[in-house]
Amino acid sequence: MNVPSFMSSCHNTHITCMMHGIIVISNGNADRSRWRSIRVMYFTMFLSSVGFTIVITSIWPYLKNIDESADASFLGWVVAAYSLGQMVASPLFGLWSNHRPRREPLVCSIFINVSANIYYAYVYLPPSYNKIHMLLARTLVGIGAGNVAVVRSYVAGATSLKERTSAMANLSACQALGFILGPALQAVLSFTGETGISVNVIQLQVNMYTAPALLAACFGVINILLVILVLREHFVDDHGKLIHAINYTPEERVDVAPEVEGDIDQIAVFTSNVLFFVILFIFAVFETISTPLSMDMFAWTRKEAVFYNGIILAAIGFESILVFLVVKVVSARIGDRPLLLGSLILIFAGFFILLPWGNQYPKIQWADIQNNTMPTTQLAPTPPSNTSLEPTGCPSEQTWCLFTPVIHLAQYITSDILIGVGYPTCNVMSYTLYSKILGPKPQGVYMGWLTASGSGARTLGPVFVSHVYTILGPRWAFSVICGIVLAAVVLLSAMYKRLIAFSVRHGRVNE
Repeated sequence: MNVPSFMSSCHNTHITCMMHGIIVISNGNADRSRWRSIRVMYFTMFLSSVGFTIVITSIWPYLKNIDESADASFLGWVVAAYSLGQMVASPLFGLWSNHRPRREPLVCSIFINVSANIYYAYVYLPPSYNKIHMLLARTLVGIGAGNVAVVRSYVAGATSLKERTSAMANLSACQALGFILGPALQAVLSFTGETGISVNVIQLQVNMYTAPALLAACFGVINILLVILVLREHFVDDHGKLIHAINYTPEERVDVAPEVEGDIDQIAVFTSNVLFFVILFIFAVFETISTPLSMDMFAWTRKEAVFYNGIILAAIGFESILVFLVVKVVSARIGDRPLLLGSLILIFAGFFILLPWGNQYPKIQWADIQNNTMPTTQLAPTPPSNTSLEPTGCPSEQTWCLFTPVIHLAQYITSDILIGVGYPTCNVMSYTLYSKILGPKPQGVYMGWLTASGSGARTLGPVFVSHVYTILGPRWAFSVICGIVLAAVVLLSAMYKRLIAFSVRHGRVNE
């Protein structure tokens, strides 16, 4: 092998080259280690997704079970608390990962997540303010989930431009797989019932509400072990050459970050953040409202809502994996931007179909008949005294139940299918485009801001939909969502030519 004159040293198993202050590694073992580490990030994303979705369908009935004063509006705050915690933590973990080994913020965040899930399993225990304890527990779980920025920045920095779309699709596929197993495990654990098993030694009630959180905590412990034992620091340029970044920490530590000529298109960065905000906002609305909507429209009990929505979300997750497999092929043929545009249109169609139509009305709680005509002078039914029956149907306190047409199960399922195709495509394409726009520069902080943007959406989305849905009903809530999606389509169309890769923008790689 011919060794160039700029080479600073040569070892038996690998070649280390010094060029312009950057250490470039050509090493088969390092490449295998790089992909092992990327797969640990896949698994970390998978476990993070499982840890979130495994409780999402049971939050509402658990909240009502531990605190009768909680209403749908407070549910919005509980769901939003996760995203609020993630929004605050993501840029901080991203900044940490830019200057220190990524193992540190990952282990710290996962430990917070484990502790928060154990706390969540005990929120029924205090004699009062149980709903506040649940709010705090979900906030801490969200803080732990701030490591998503670290995970995505690691994968973006450890893959070449050619590998990026496939790697990001795999990462999102692992996230979708977590969406499958999370609700599926919740559905299985729902058979433990509300009573469950008491472990008196530690004052723990293991039931359909607490068992998923405890299982998520166990997954977190496994995750910590994998990060400590397997993860290694790797960084490559757009062409796939291995580079030791600033947070590389073996004996031959490098203290100088790679310097790359050219500036980042900040308008494209801002546009990507806005689009990602919209994508996460609309999905947060969908996942928040699914349980209350199904209980109101289909007269499901709490247990039925947890079980059936768990199955539906698991099916959507399975659908998402198929979408990711197709996306990797289609993206190579038509590009990232057309896929993003098309998937936004699919999401619009999904929410448009979910709008209530017709002249059939939902069953009202405590009413023995279903309203088939527009009520004019009907008085809202009141719950009977001294009954242990669980009320089913649309609560009369929500006045829109009396005049808003029912949403049929066929509408609900069709909407699920369309959103199940559109959302995962939007998710992976937005992340892929964003990482390409940033190029080979350190992405920890930028990914932190993108994650914070999504977390902000997941904070506002549940609060928005829980209030609008409770006060005005599904027609207003989903009409506003349709308008927001159309605005995102217009923005993407206007900024279409600017959403290109860093290397393409600076003429180093042909699009």
